[in-house]
Amino acid sequence: MKIISLVPSVTETLLAWNIEPTACTRFCEQPSLRHVGGTKDPDIGAIVALKPDLVVVDREENRKEDAESLIAQGIAVCDLHVVSVHDVPREMQRLSDLVGGPTLELGKLVEQELRGVAFVPIWRRPWMTISRETYGATLLRCLGIHVFQPDSPDAYPTLRDEDLVSVHAQMVLLPTEPYVFAERHIAEVRIIDGKDLFWWGARTQDALTRLGNDLARL
Repeated sequence: MKIISLVPSVTETLLAWNIEPTACTRFCEQPSLRHVGGTKDPDIGAIVALKPDLVVVDREENRKEDAESLIAQGIAVCDLHVVSVHDVPREMQRLSDLVGGPTLELGKLVEQELRGVAFVPIWRRPWMTISRETYGATLLRCLGIHVFQPDSPDAYPTLRDEDLVSVHAQMVLLPTEPYVFAERHIAEVRIIDGKDLFWWGARTQDALTRLGNDLARL
């Protein structure tokens, strides 16, 4: 079966299932696989030319118009939708049924007692953060960490520099992606693995353990 993944976490999950995609995006961090553009700018022509049996997209990661363009050209598209850690088992079962993979079994997901509120910036210039209704925020809630959310309806709100003074949080967590926060950004903050926070699928269970161990040292 020829599968093209336009979702980094799906590419990782397929490989964990010993299913090698025919192609993926340049953001999937798989240099040995053929690349067909990015998550937001896939090379539709190259994808169609490869005649895949299935292209996997995610509503949060990819653009609706790209999925519609592929469907219009007769390409089968699996449209996943993960906005919460609780969505992972259902969506992974959908994917598994289509590609012949195993069932992803997560332990019971229970929110731990509140340990603190974290500010989680994901970008600089401008500053951006995550809202409570995102996969990363729900993953942190399972570990007892709630995210500080500005007064904004956006899933990924933008903040001005002057807005930072109104951030009410006991800790700052700097993910290593999508913005590459590094040691030079550390004051009273902790660098955490961005893939563990934002990539769902095969890594979700281990991500909970790794992030839990990391946050236990705060």
